[in-house]
Amino acid sequence: MKKILKVIFLLLFLLGVSEVKGSKLSISAKLDSVNLIMGQLNTLHLEVVEDEGTQGRLSIFQQIDKVRGYIPVCGDSVELSTNYKVDTVRLGSGKIQLNYSIPVQAFDSGTYTLPKIVYYAGKDSAESNTLTFNVYPVNVTAEDPIAGLSTVEEPDGKRFYDWVPDWIIDFWWIFIVIVLAICAFYYGMRNYRKQGLPFIAPKPQPKAWEIALDSLKRLKTRKLWEQGMEKEYFTDLTDILRTYLYERFGINAMEMTTRQIMDKIYESDLKDKRDYVKQILNVADFVKFAKVRPLPADSIAAYDNAVKFVEETIPQATEEKINEEAGGGARE
Repeated sequence: MKKILKVIFLLLFLLGVSEVKGSKLSISAKLDSVNLIMGQLNTLHLEVVEDEGTQGRLSIFQQIDKVRGYIPVCGDSVELSTNYKVDTVRLGSGKIQLNYSIPVQAFDSGTYTLPKIVYYAGKDSAESNTLTFNVYPVNVTAEDPIAGLSTVEEPDGKRFYDWVPDWIIDFWWIFIVIVLAICAFYYGMRNYRKQGLPFIAPKPQPKAWEIALDSLKRLKTRKLWEQGMEKEYFTDLTDILRTYLYERFGINAMEMTTRQIMDKIYESDLKDKRDYVKQILNVADFVKFAKVRPLPADSIAAYDNAVKFVEETIPQATEEKINEEAGGGARE
């Protein structure tokens, strides 16, 4: 009989422990008072019960105004301060209770209902109860005296600059900047009128092949495929190639498949360059969609073919000018 009772007590104990451990995540909310005066501080208390060791978060703190440090709710009429406190209480059986104390202020009279606050802990979540409270205006009029304050008195021995507004004294440097800007503008306009020079010289826009070659050089220095980042490498490489095809030849390659791009190239004057593009796009498709790791030789060949394609499609007049400048520099 005693053995049977021991077994029964043991089973009841285990059931009690499992029930405590299996209890759900919970959150409850309450206010110090449901009647507030406009601008008066109140406190929102949140009680969260969760498993010990769980790292949870409150949904309201995803709406923080980072500049002012508050959480607007109820159409910005109510503010929850981010300067809150959290106390932790151990409940036993692997459970803890987090007690949040969050300052609350309202700046418009009326009746408000705080939305349900969600607490996330891992894959679980729990919603708090809603809270309704009243906000009453301050009963004052324009004729009511302000107790404890005296009128502003004029200083003794007032000087000339005391008559100058404070904003001029505080921002004197702005006036200097404005004067210098006017002088610079006047000087520039004089040059423009006398010599026909532009006030600000237009910045020359880089050509499509210059942008492409510069992008390829930067891609090479990143050494993506050497670090096992073949997908990122071929994604950037094909983006450079597709952008160049659009900027240089008007082929909207960013919106096309490999087959469509090859068809466009075959229909254009780039037939003799199609092997370069075909090798790059085919290897890129295998890497990005079939998740195949290319050989180092394929990665190097794809880069070299991209460089060759850009260099060999530079306009002839531009290429001759570059060669002439290079030849003249060598003769000097």
